[in-house]
Amino acid sequence: MAITDLPVTKLYGVGAAKAAAYAKQGIYTVRDMLYDFPRAYENRGNIELLGEITDHEIKHAVILTVATEPKISRIRRGMSLIKFRAYDDSGTAELTFFNQDYLKDKFPLGESFRFWGKVERVGRRFAMSSPAFEPILEGSPLADLLPVYRLSEGLTQKQITANVAAAASLCGAEIPDILPNDIRLRNRLCTLNYALRNIHRPEDFSGLAAAKRRLIFDEFFVFALGLSLSRRRAERGIAPACDCRDLSPLLALLPYELTGAQKRAINDIARDMKKGVPMNRILVGDVGCGKTVCAAAAIYFAVKSGRQAALMVPTEILARQHYAELSEMFSSLGFSCELLIGAQTPKKKEKTKAALASGELDIVIGTQALLSEGVDFARPGLVVTDEQHRFGVSQRAALSDKNAQNKTRAHMLVMSATPIPRTLALALYGDLELTVIDEMPPGRRRVDTYAVDESFRPRLDGFIEKNVADGGQVYIVCPAVEEKEEAGDEVSLDLLTENGVMQDNSPPLKAAVAYCDEIRAKFPNITVEFLHGKMKSADKEKVMARFAEGKTQILVSTTVIEVGVNVPNACLMIVENAERFGLSQLHQLRGRVGRGKRKSYCVLVYGGDDLENCTENAKLRLTTMRECYDGFAIAERDLSMRGPGDFLRSGGESIRQSGGVKFRLADMCDDAGILASAFAEAKALTEEDPTLSSYPELLSSVNAMFELDESTMN
Repeated sequence: MAITDLPVTKLYGVGAAKAAAYAKQGIYTVRDMLYDFPRAYENRGNIELLGEITDHEIKHAVILTVATEPKISRIRRGMSLIKFRAYDDSGTAELTFFNQDYLKDKFPLGESFRFWGKVERVGRRFAMSSPAFEPILEGSPLADLLPVYRLSEGLTQKQITANVAAAASLCGAEIPDILPNDIRLRNRLCTLNYALRNIHRPEDFSGLAAAKRRLIFDEFFVFALGLSLSRRRAERGIAPACDCRDLSPLLALLPYELTGAQKRAINDIARDMKKGVPMNRILVGDVGCGKTVCAAAAIYFAVKSGRQAALMVPTEILARQHYAELSEMFSSLGFSCELLIGAQTPKKKEKTKAALASGELDIVIGTQALLSEGVDFARPGLVVTDEQHRFGVSQRAALSDKNAQNKTRAHMLVMSATPIPRTLALALYGDLELTVIDEMPPGRRRVDTYAVDESFRPRLDGFIEKNVADGGQVYIVCPAVEEKEEAGDEVSLDLLTENGVMQDNSPPLKAAVAYCDEIRAKFPNITVEFLHGKMKSADKEKVMARFAEGKTQILVSTTVIEVGVNVPNACLMIVENAERFGLSQLHQLRGRVGRGKRKSYCVLVYGGDDLENCTENAKLRLTTMRECYDGFAIAERDLSMRGPGDFLRSGGESIRQSGGVKFRLADMCDDAGILASAFAEAKALTEEDPTLSSYPELLSSVNAMFELDESTMN
């Protein structure tokens, strides 16, 4: 057994109780101890004079010389204190330690110590209560930066610091450096031993920076290797070669010319699908960029080659919309197309399943009902998932692997209307080939965007009336379903306290149900309905159908309309409590209008009477929405404001779906440059050695990060 694999109980002072406390922090072995990095550092190298200190609420480092002999006082039963005075050139401080009698002989007269703690001013003197201390010894310089570790019950900073030092001493230089030396030198990285030593006990700021850079690179590099190996495993499968070169019959049915970005995307898809290995490609593009026609081209390639195709979407509303758009087109080309959703009768569903299994049906469009038992394909060719962040990796794979007869896998195309910064896309979709549609179709008109407060309400009501009178339709989006509802995940995180409770000074949430009644009272001659996610599926379908058909002029809704619904006649989007939403979500909502020929508008209504009263982040979001219309630029701003964790929780697929990965130090926003370098090196290495057979330590690190067995990676 390697030293690093020894249990923590092999370290001095770690018995069963301490081992249990460490287990709560995921520390079981000596290696775990070394990789339990500090959460922060105390800068004790910034020495100050007592008389210079003005902020008495934070800790300071001072060097004081003991002036009086420490004395113990018993102030009540079970409590004692030690007091003495110490000085520097600017003043004298009284130091007090509670219930630490053993310290009486630790402070000889005339000796100097570095003390770390809060400094209070008491008249002309100063006071420090139970500060940390270190003796000043000639020839033994003190470290400027001291680590601060995460603690669970039963552990102290002193205990962890000592155990980390013991682990480092036990291992010595025996920790193998997993990074190939040529990669380390090419990227000007320090050795692993130097990095681990300096991450725990930095020699100085530059040593800490070098250590962090190396360890962050390692995390990204190992993660990238895991995704690369995952992609290569997928590519080893067998898929039907769909080599259809002539797309002209499909293109002839379109009332518009493809954009250059759409043509590039279709070429990428065609190139992948004509191979005998499964395509695993993601198509990322802004709302309205024309991803659906690219999916239609992929479906055409599959069915024209004699295979079957499936399109899976997250909601029945979206499934019906895609079916309405695509079924007529493919029927005119001679291919059969059916819908499969949960709301259908059992008889209808069984008929569709039977047609799929027998090979009579060419194309099926549906929801997660496609994953249900008994859905099999006679000639699987292609699986398309739309709004992919609503599906997990396992769900996509389950549909791709469905096959009644043989082990052939279907090609996979996933689509996302959530623009994602390229650096984040590398990490999020590293197991997929990426195609970005970064060009909007000609004629797509800009949606003018305004941010207004409650004082604009009368003018806004008049604007609603005007747009409806002109034949347009209006969305009004509220952050809650009912009054007094707690803010959910869709509400911007910077408005929550540490306990997850909405700040008391936040304006009340507009609720769709009650607000619909209010709008009906304001506009008695206009048809108003509400829509929210808690409604029964059949009821939602009916409401959305009436709005799409123009029978409803105003739809009061929650963000259930954020994804996919296409109503070309809708020309006004009003978002209530707009300060409560994230940037990407606001951009998605704005994308619901401006899809037809009408001039369209988005009005963001924020609580209060002045934008200056909003939080800084809310102000920045609303300002960004007024000034920026590029979804990818908005995504970059969103990522920089919230970090990748919050960005993914509201706008994309959880990174944990890629294998339970959780970075210790790396941050995909702050460390984008290191991420790009690490991914480039990982790509080059797996091209040289696709199975990492020459790098067993690296392979073990990949397995450990993704919590995989060795067999799954080969």
